Amino acid sequence: MDLSPDESLGFQVRRCHRAFDRLLNAYLGPRGLSSGFWYFLRALWQENGATQKRLSQLNNVTEPTTVTTLNAMARGGLVRRERDAADGRKLNVFLTPRAEALKGELMPVAYRINEVAGAGVSPEDLATTLRVLRRMSENLTREAAAVAAEETA
Repeated sequence: MDLSPDESLGFQVRRCHRAFDRLLNAYLGPRGLSSGFWYFLRALWQENGATQKRLSQLNNVTEPTTVTTLNAMARGGLVRRERDAADGRKLNVFLTPRAEALKGELMPVAYRINEVAGAGVSPEDLATTLRVLRRMSENLTREAAAVAAEETA
């Protein structure tokens, strides 16, 4: 059995993601930022003060990846961490004023990248694409959890 790249959902989604990432880095690089930072900024603009664990969940990355990225962001003056008042084992992550100010500068970049990606695609097809991608992500997440549960059983 063969699955050509042209017919592979995973290959095509990865190819598209890499193209998004290259363009995003082209916009962010001159500002001294990376696309890795972008995803955490984006999450914190929505949930400032989230725990490191929550940020891992929101970005679908491992906790060690989150720690590494947040360390770099802290060195860059973008975030600060505070122990959770209710549970001292947890670290809450907050944006610095500099990172909060970046939202006004960077959200237009996000809109621009989405415009570029969606050029020549009907609004209906874009809505369908988003719906399909969300469903595929849910399916894959559910299957990964089932496989992990089988391995520990």
